[in-house]
Amino acid sequence: MATRPRKYGALNILMQFHAFPDEVQGKYCLVECTVPVGAGAPPNHHAGETEAFYILEGEIGFMIEGEECLARAGDYVAIPDGAVHAFRAVGEAPARVLVLNAPGQMHEAFFTGIGTALPDSQTELPPAAAPDIAAVLAKAGEVGMTIVGPN
Repeated sequence: MATRPRKYGALNILMQFHAFPDEVQGKYCLVECTVPVGAGAPPNHHAGETEAFYILEGEIGFMIEGEECLARAGDYVAIPDGAVHAFRAVGEAPARVLVLNAPGQMHEAFFTGIGTALPDSQTELPPAAAPDIAAVLAKAGEVGMTIVGPN
């Protein structure tokens, strides 16, 4: 039986899915992301899908409902359900972050849908490339996520 990919390159981020929702009774999706400086997610919102970030390494700038904050290793940032938010790695080196989405089906479908499957052995960031904005917007609309504007 073939196994599905667990690593993806999406929005220049290396994503490793530690738990897909269907593996945990549809409760959550847990992804470890390596985010190069300058990369992140544009302002977006998604009702019904809670999101939280735990910073493992580096620094990530967040915007949540118009308020900006800087998170560093050891910080936890919760996104209220439906809140407009964005994030971007800042500083001198890529950031590593755990992202928890509950129940997670929306985020799994979005990131695996816009991403490129990578070998499980890959540890390096994917080559930087401009995202296909039309495809990102289409997939976001398909899964129930709203992209508000550029990052």
